[in-house]
This record gives sequence, C-alpha cells and structure tokens, in this order.
Amino acid sequence: MSIRLRLTLWYSGLLAVTLVAFGVIIYGIVQNNTMSSLKDQLRRISEETQVRMTSQGRMGQGVNLSGVLRSAIDYNSFFIQIVNYTPTITGVVDDKTPNMRPSANRPELTFSFPRQNEVSSDKYAFVNREIEGVPFIVLEKPILYSDTVVGLLQVGAWTGREEQLLHQLRSILWFAGAAGLIAAFLLGMFLSRKALMPINRVTEAAERIQSGSELSLRIPREKPNDEIGRLTDTLNAMLSGVERAYKNLEDSNTAQRRFVSDASHELRTPLTTIRGNVDLLEKIWSSEEEEQPVSVEANTLSAPSASALSETEKRDMSLESIRDIADEARRMSGLVNHLLSLARADAGYVMEMSAVELRPLAEEAARRAAFLPRKAEWAAGPLEALDGVRVRGNRDYLLQLLFILIENGFKYTPSGVVRLYATRRDNAVGLSVADTGIGIAEDEVPHIFERFYRVDVSRGETSGTGLGLSIAKWIADMHHARIEVRTRLSEGTVFTVWLPVQQGDEA
Repeated sequence: MSIRLRLTLWYSGLLAVTLVAFGVIIYGIVQNNTMSSLKDQLRRISEETQVRMTSQGRMGQGVNLSGVLRSAIDYNSFFIQIVNYTPTITGVVDDKTPNMRPSANRPELTFSFPRQNEVSSDKYAFVNREIEGVPFIVLEKPILYSDTVVGLLQVGAWTGREEQLLHQLRSILWFAGAAGLIAAFLLGMFLSRKALMPINRVTEAAERIQSGSELSLRIPREKPNDEIGRLTDTLNAMLSGVERAYKNLEDSNTAQRRFVSDASHELRTPLTTIRGNVDLLEKIWSSEEEEQPVSVEANTLSAPSASALSETEKRDMSLESIRDIADEARRMSGLVNHLLSLARADAGYVMEMSAVELRPLAEEAARRAAFLPRKAEWAAGPLEALDGVRVRGNRDYLLQLLFILIENGFKYTPSGVVRLYATRRDNAVGLSVADTGIGIAEDEVPHIFERFYRVDVSRGETSGTGLGLSIAKWIADMHHARIEVRTRLSEGTVFTVWLPVQQGDEA
C-alpha cells in the first residue's frame, strides 16, 4: 500500500469518526429538544387530570375509576386511558377519552399497559407504545389509594410527525456524512498526490542516477522552507558530494594509470641501457671462438669480435660499460626514491613535525650544494632574514625540498649563477632559489608540478624524470607552505617557498 493511500485512509478515517460523533451530537440535541416539548405537555396534562374513585362493594373488592379534566384537551393529538387494577392484577380499562372510543371512522384504540406489580408507586415514566403500528409516547402515572396502586393513568401523544422529522434528520446526516467522506477521500487523494509529488521527483531522479550514472542531475525545488524542500536541498548536496568524489576517483584513476605508464617508461630506459652493457660485457669476455658482432644499445657502438680485441681495449670497453651501468643504476635508484615519496603522498603519509630553525637548515643546504655537479656558479645569501626564525616542520623533508629546487637550478642553468637567499614578509618567511638559466614559458608554469611533466624546451637536452617538483609540491603542502614561481624565457627562474613562521619567534 502506497504512502499516498495510507495517508488518505488515515485522514478519511479520522474524518469519518469526527462526522459520526458530530452527527450523533446533532441528532441527540434535536431529538431531545423535540421530545422534551412533547413530554412537557404530557406531564402538564397528567397533572390537570383528576381521577375520581367510586367504591363498589367492600373496600378492596373493587373501585370504579373515571377521569375529570380541569382543562380542555385536544383530543386529536392527546389520548387518555385509565387502567383499574382492583378487579384483577392484570388490570382492565375503566375509562378513556372520546378520541380512543370506536366510531364509524375508526376502531377502538387501547394502550397496552403493564401488570400491577410492575408499576412503581413513587414516580411516573415515559414509554413508547404502538397501536397497530402507529407510534405513541405515553406517560404512565400510578393511581394510589392508601399507598396502594389501584390504577394507572396513561396520557399518550402521537409521535408520527416527530418520528418523521427525526427520520429525515437521520437520512440527511447519513447522506451528508457519506457525501462528505467521499469528497474528503477524493480531495485527500488529490492533495496527497500534490504533497508527495516532490518525493516522486526525488525517486525519479534517484532512479535515473542509478540507471545512467547522471551524477550531474539535480532535483528541482519549489518550496525550500518546508520538509520536502529541506530534503531536496540535502539530497542535492549529497549528490554534489558524490559527484565530486566520483570525479576525484576518476581523476585519481586516470592519474594512477598515467603514473604507472610514465614510471614504466622511465624505468625501461635505464634497464635497456644496463641490459645492453651487460650483453656487451658478456660478449667481450666470452670465448675467443665466438666472433659475432656486438651491438651496444646504450652507447650505439659496434664492437669487433672478442678475439680481435686486445686486453687493453677489453679493459677500456669494460670500464666504460661499468660506468654506464653505475650511472643508470644511480638514476634508477633516484627514480625509485622519488616514486616511493610520491607513493607515500598518495597513501596519506603523515610527517613527524617539530620546531625547525631555518638559518642552520639553509646554511647546511648551501654547504652541500657546493659539492653538486654543475656548470653554473653557486652563491648563498643573504640569509639574515632567517635569524631566530623557526617553523614547524620536518627537517629532512625541508632539506630535500631545497635540494630539489637547487638541483633544478643547476640542471637548467648551463651558464650563469644559481643563488639561495631568504626574505621575510609578515608572518611568513621565504626561501628562494634563483637561477639565470633557460627559464620556463608562461603557459608551461601551471603544469610544472605535475608528475613526469617536463617542459618542451628541456626535453632531450637535460636528464630527469619530471618527479622532483611534484615531490617538492607535496612537501610544501604538508608544511602548509606555498611555492611561488617567477620566470622568463632565456632569463631565468625564481622558486620561492613561503613557510608560516611558528608563533612566538622573533624576526
């Protein structure tokens, strides 16, 4: 059973109970008012009627009863009958009004009456009697003689008009109640349909989302201040969150696939070089009977047969191959370390943080940078802005961040100067690595922190994996820092890491 039908049935049931209670109250009030007026007249007539008793024989053997009226009575509407119990306990009718006596137009009318022992001596009662199917209301008043019930005075009135009125009232109430209930049921179905229409739209939207993954779909709202409006707002917000999560998951999957593809490509190149050099070494030092030519993939060399080489030539070629293998092994080691760092970033790795003094950190980075292979000059300073400054971070990772920026400066500066210096701005301190190298095109800057991304101008000219700046960006994000890039082609680049100063430190 649908909610719409249940709500309508509940509403109709409550309305039916209300209508029945209202009808019963109305009917009771009308009936009481109608019959009270008639009962008052019967009571008045009974008080105005005097019963005359005439003894017959000795006392107790019989009494003749007859009625004497003090006021005129409308014999067409009221009927009086006197019952005598002295002859027998069952009683006989001694007297009655003329309108109850037989005539040419009607038979004799007689009210039924109770037995003598069924009549109470201390009160009168109203009873409903019928004569040949005609309804009467009868007041029955006991007639006493020496505290003994010797007779019964019955004053009756025809209630046909009143019964007809009450019957019509019952019909009207039943008809009006049934019509009102049907109208209320139909109106309730209509109103519940209108009220539940937003829920139907919510259901339809959910079904479309389930069937077609239309996460961009939103449920229209009509009245945002009611319960349905709040439900619609909540569901729309939930759909927005699901859509964002779905898009993030798609982007993450795409990035992961690209990451695996790029990592495989970067690892394949040094592996190919190592494998070629190993093959070369194997063929150089193989048996002298083998004289097939050797192809070196890494060095693109064509070697003569092993038997045609002198010991000195074998030694020189072997040392060259070993150096190539060592270089590629170091390159693979650096690539694996970078991949490990990025894997930690993706896994939500949390760094251990502590208070770090920046001046000693920058000086150590400057000292180590002097021993890196380079073609450009190296300069450090000014660093006075770092005096007494502390930040909350991880010393090793901050040092790695500086080395990544410094190595990038050396890598893309074939001639010129690479400099490390510091500046202070409000509650942040900046560590800048500036070079006079090849620079970066303006449209390339938004992509330089992407994994495996390398600017077109550097492809094929400088070695690298394109992971360094991605790791630097992750380290900066973990320290709530930001990296600012200022660059111009053929003039150089400045990377500045802005770190929030720990509260309480002096500038």
